[in-house]
Amino acid sequence: MSEASSTALNAKPKVTEVEQFSVDTIPDADRTSKPFDLFRIQFGGANTFATVLLGTFPILFGLSFWQALAATVVGVLVGTLFLMPMGIFGPRTGTNNAVSSGALLGVRGRVVGSFLSLLTAIAFYSISVWVSGDAIVGALTRMFGIEKSPLVSSIIYAVIGFIVIVVVVFGYQFMLLVNKVAVIFNSILMILAIVAFWGAFDPNFAGAPDKLALVDFWPTFILAALVVMGNPISFGAFLGDWSRYIPRDTPNSKLMLATLWAQLATLIPFVFGLATATLITNSDYVVGLIQASPLWYAILLIVVAFIGGLSTGTTSLYGTGLDFASVFPRLSRVRATILIGALAFVFILVGRLAFDLLGAVNAFIGAIVVTTTPWMIIMAIGYFVRRGYYDAGDLQVFNRGQIGGKYWFNSGVNWRALGSWVIAAGVGLMFANYPPVIDGPWKNFANGIDLSLVSAITVAAVLYLLSLFIWPEPDYVFGPEGPRLVPSRKGATPEVAHNPGSAAAKAAAIRANK
Repeated sequence: MSEASSTALNAKPKVTEVEQFSVDTIPDADRTSKPFDLFRIQFGGANTFATVLLGTFPILFGLSFWQALAATVVGVLVGTLFLMPMGIFGPRTGTNNAVSSGALLGVRGRVVGSFLSLLTAIAFYSISVWVSGDAIVGALTRMFGIEKSPLVSSIIYAVIGFIVIVVVVFGYQFMLLVNKVAVIFNSILMILAIVAFWGAFDPNFAGAPDKLALVDFWPTFILAALVVMGNPISFGAFLGDWSRYIPRDTPNSKLMLATLWAQLATLIPFVFGLATATLITNSDYVVGLIQASPLWYAILLIVVAFIGGLSTGTTSLYGTGLDFASVFPRLSRVRATILIGALAFVFILVGRLAFDLLGAVNAFIGAIVVTTTPWMIIMAIGYFVRRGYYDAGDLQVFNRGQIGGKYWFNSGVNWRALGSWVIAAGVGLMFANYPPVIDGPWKNFANGIDLSLVSAITVAAVLYLLSLFIWPEPDYVFGPEGPRLVPSRKGATPEVAHNPGSAAAKAAAIRANK
C-alpha cells in the first residue's frame, strides 16, 4: 500500500467554509477528491452558454450544419488530446499547474502560466457573464416587456459577476457543488431543446458558402475548428487547481480518462449552439434564440443561463485568484480573487457595451490557443523526460520568499523552456488570422490556411528538445531514476536560502507583526 493511500483523510470542509489553501502544497490528508470530481468540474464548467456561444461560430463563419459539426468534433478531439496530460501534475505536486510549471520554466519563469491563466480567466469569465446576462435580459424582455438597455444589461451582468466572485471566495468545495448542479440541470435542459425545436431544425442547412469568413472552405473550416479547440485548451492552465485535491497515487490513466470523457461530453452544448444557430436570423444570437424558443423553453433558458454563468465564471476565476496570490504575496487568495474579478467586470462592461462581442471573443480564443498550447507541449515533454519527478517543496521556493533549490536555474528562470515558449508563441501569432483583431503578417503563407497552431506546437517541441540536448539540465532535476532519452550534466543543488528582499518575505513579515 502506498503512503498516500494509507494516509487517514480529513473530513471534507463544509461548502460554506472559506478555503484556507492557496498554491501551497495540499497535504495528503486533505486530498479528498476523486477523478470523477475532475470530470464533473470540467463538464460543469463547460456545459454552459459560454460553450454554446463558441458552438455558434462555425455556423456564423458560413459553414453548413454538417461541415460545422465536423469542425466542432475535430476541434474538441484535437484540443482534448493536448489537454489530457494537464490533469496529472496536480496529484504529483500538490499545487496548481502554473506553480508546477516552475519545475521546467524556473520558479520565477512559471509566471508565464499565471499570465496564461489570467488571459483565459478574463476571456471565459467575460463570455459567461456576457452571454448568461444577455439570455436573462432577453427572456425578461419577452415575458415582461422590459426594454433592453445598457443599464438593464449592466445590472444583470453585475448580479451574475458578484455571485461568481462570492462562490470563488468560498473556494473549491463551493465551486464543486455549483458544477455538480450544472452538470445535471444544464444537460437536461439542453437535451429538452430537441423537444423545443423539433420540426424547426433542418440538418440540411446549407450555410453561406458564398460568404465564408475566410473566403475559401478549408481556411474557414480550420478557423472554426481552432475556435472550438479553444474551449478544451482553456482548461490547460486550470486542471491542476482541482486535481491537486486528488491523492498522489491516483493512476495517470484515470486522470486522463476523466478529462477525455468530460471534454467529449461538451459536445452537448457545442451541438446545441451550432444547431440553434441555424435557426437564428437575428445578428444577436442570444436575443434571436429567446425569440425563436417556445415560451416554456424561454423560461427554462433563464435557469440554464444563470447556472451556466456561475459554473463557467467560477472555474475561470478561481485559478487566477490562486496564481496572483502567489505572484503578489501581499494579496491573499480571497483578495486576489476579488481584485481580478473586479478588473474583469470592468472589461465586461467596456467590451460588451463598446466593442464587437464576436470579434473580441474570436481574438481572445485565438490568443489562448496559440499561446497556451506550446506551454502545454513543454509541460508534457518535461513530464516525460523527467519521468514524472517533481520536488514539491522546491516548487514553493518563490512563493515562500526564498531563493535556490532544484528549480532555481538562472536566477529562477530556465531559459531552455521559457525561451522555447516565447519563440513558439511569437511564431504562432505571426501566422494567426483571427479577424478582425489578430492579423498576423504571415497569415497568407499557406493560401489563407491558419498555420498558427501547427507552427507554435512544432517550434515549441523542436526548440525545447534541442535545448535539452545542447544545454543538458543538471542531474538533480531528474530525480533518482535519471533522465529519459535526454542527457544530463553533473551539478550540485543550489542551497535554499531566505531572500529578505522578496515580496513574499516582506508580506510574511507584515503578517507576523500584525
